[in-house]
Amino acid sequence: MEKITEQPSHFDNLEQMSVSELLQHINEEDLLVAEAVRKAIPQIGALVEAIEPRMKRGGRLFYIGAGTSGRLGVLDASELPPTFGVSCDWVIGIIAGGDEALRRAVENAEDISEQGWKDLLAHHPTKDDSVIGIAASGTTPYVIGAVTKAKENGLLTGCITSNPDSPLAAVSDYPVETIVGPEFVTGSSRMKSGTAQKMVLNMISTSLMIRLGRVQGNRMVKMQLTNAKLVDRGTRMLQEMLGLSYDEAQERLLEAGSVDGALSEE
Repeated sequence: MEKITEQPSHFDNLEQMSVSELLQHINEEDLLVAEAVRKAIPQIGALVEAIEPRMKRGGRLFYIGAGTSGRLGVLDASELPPTFGVSCDWVIGIIAGGDEALRRAVENAEDISEQGWKDLLAHHPTKDDSVIGIAASGTTPYVIGAVTKAKENGLLTGCITSNPDSPLAAVSDYPVETIVGPEFVTGSSRMKSGTAQKMVLNMISTSLMIRLGRVQGNRMVKMQLTNAKLVDRGTRMLQEMLGLSYDEAQERLLEAGSVDGALSEE
């Protein structure tokens, strides 16, 4: 299999470029990412529509990956509870090598094909759960092994990869392929591939949260009030929606514990 993610960069002699040239060329490459993601919207939509009814039945969503891909999955999952007020065990990010791998590389963790499913088993998966494998190359054994076993055990499976017709896509029910082309630094998939993964994960999780009733209008009415900024944001939401003074809105917000709770008292 020829990996586009491993093909030579469109640019050479990088060390001879000025800072301005480096930044401009990186930006030129980044401009290609949104278009690659746009082309994958039908695939992303099919995956979201397949996951939605399972989550409505109480199923969970797992992201699983190694290295940058794993870190991005953990990041997206960890941002959903404060943003949408959901339980931290509804969308779960799993990374090869465990939490230590979030900050430093864990050697060979991605090469153990059996370990991904073992890590999923620790969460007692059910047939209502869904698993999205994330791997720019589409060849990571840890991810392929996890997705393969998940599918064998009746879970819905998807993937996000930057190479067409990859082994990971072949074992996934709903593959998403964002073909961003060679990286600016040859093989450095933390760049365009990672950016595409972040965009797709945002699209998947945000669409699901909206479809699952965690947004009203365009507002995060179920967000957790974990700091002063979010209390202020919630207060201003209530001001606008209910026509209250700032102090009245804040008092009602703090009493109810959420924007959604304050609105339900109306």
